[in-house]
Amino acid sequence: MSETDHKDQMKRLEDRIAAAKKAQDPKPRADEHYSAANLAWRMVIEMVSGLGIGFGIGYGLDSLFGTIPIFLVLFTMLGLAAGVKTMLNSAKEIEKKQVAEATERDERD
Repeated sequence: MSETDHKDQMKRLEDRIAAAKKAQDPKPRADEHYSAANLAWRMVIEMVSGLGIGFGIGYGLDSLFGTIPIFLVLFTMLGLAAGVKTMLNSAKEIEKKQVAEATERDERD
C-alpha cells in the first residue's frame, strides 16, 4: 500500500467518525428554553421582592426608633431601585443567552 492509500483510508475513517459523532449529538430540549411568560414572571418577582424587602426594613426601623414613616419611604424607594436594577440585569442576561443561541444556530447552518 502506498502513502496516498493510507491517507485516503484515514480521511474516510475521519469522515465516518465525524458522521457518527454528529448522529449521536443530543437534540436540544424544548423545555430548556424559557417562555416569555416565565421570563416576565421572573422580572415581576424580582421587582416585588425588592419592594417588599425595602418596605420591611423601613417599617422595622420606624417601629424600632418610633419615628414617623421616614425610613419606610426611604427603604421602599431603595427597594424599588434595587428591584429595577436586578430586573435590568436579568434582561441583559437573557439577551446575552438569546444572542449566543442565535449565533450558534447561524454557525451550524
